[in-house]
Amino acid sequence: MSQNTTRAVRIERHGAPEVFVERDIPLPGPGPDEVHLRVRAAGINFADLFMRAGLYDTVPPRPYSPGFEVAGEIVAVGDGVEDWRPGDRAVGLIRHGGYAHDIIVPTRNLFHYPDRMSPPEAAAVPVVFLTAWVCLSECARVRSGETVLVLGAAGGVGSAAVQLAVRDGLRVIGTAGTPDKRAFVTGELGAEACFDSRGDWEPEVERLLGARELDVALDATGGAATAACRRLLAPLGRIVFYGLSSALPTDRKNWPRAALAWLRTPRIHPMDLVQPCIGISGVHLLHLQEREGLLLRGLEKIYAGVEAGELKPVLDCTFPLTRDGAVEAHRYIHARKNLGKVVLTN
Repeated sequence: MSQNTTRAVRIERHGAPEVFVERDIPLPGPGPDEVHLRVRAAGINFADLFMRAGLYDTVPPRPYSPGFEVAGEIVAVGDGVEDWRPGDRAVGLIRHGGYAHDIIVPTRNLFHYPDRMSPPEAAAVPVVFLTAWVCLSECARVRSGETVLVLGAAGGVGSAAVQLAVRDGLRVIGTAGTPDKRAFVTGELGAEACFDSRGDWEPEVERLLGARELDVALDATGGAATAACRRLLAPLGRIVFYGLSSALPTDRKNWPRAALAWLRTPRIHPMDLVQPCIGISGVHLLHLQEREGLLLRGLEKIYAGVEAGELKPVLDCTFPLTRDGAVEAHRYIHARKNLGKVVLTN
């Protein structure tokens, strides 16, 4: 491999995980206010699975590499870069391209991370913790003593949200799909209760809290789960919606299943919010680039919490940053085996 190319795992067509290919692609030198980052770890998010399946709209033209977050060390810097030097360790938060051995990153998308963290641990933090932090702190504006329901509490964003909510004095309830995951959410993460996400958890939450006593619900599931969250909300309760995982129940695009999940997710007229006195908001981290200052402050707070031992990346396992590694990692997440984050390592 020459200095002007890098190895990347790419999407050239949509489909099951096996559609991934591995290519040598051109790598330009860093331009003004950019750095060349050698990728040591790339986080995988559920959105990556949607991108590969062809169900995600915020993507560049094919072929491209998915991957929103990477950790590694700087190889070279472009003109005007003063705060970073070759050899510095950094995390990059990007729109796509992370499944590659080397990438060019604007300095505005670079962040320092604690020295005691490994690259896989560092790459397991940005997207999930920032998403959870924006949902809780900026959208829901949670306050100590409130009750929050976290759907998918053992996943990447879910496990981050539980930690942030417990730290900030909220009463936390979760859902998860297996007994081991539910035990982890209550035993390791500190939630008060965790119910079976594959069963009818709504009556169990209502028995625990009472009717219409839920302050906040974090929902990345959609479909019938969103309707349940809405029924549980207390007056002045809030739903924060940040995904539709029920639209991708298998490892490939299935338009009828996706359409069914879409149709089962409630359509809400503004007047529908008035009588129950509830609020609904949505979060898409990639569309918050105009609020880079907010994200920078949030990530600095998150890494400070990690450094202080208040928060921890939940790193389930790693796979090689190769085509075969990406295939196996996506299969693993499709099977809902992961507890926390899955990361590709180089």
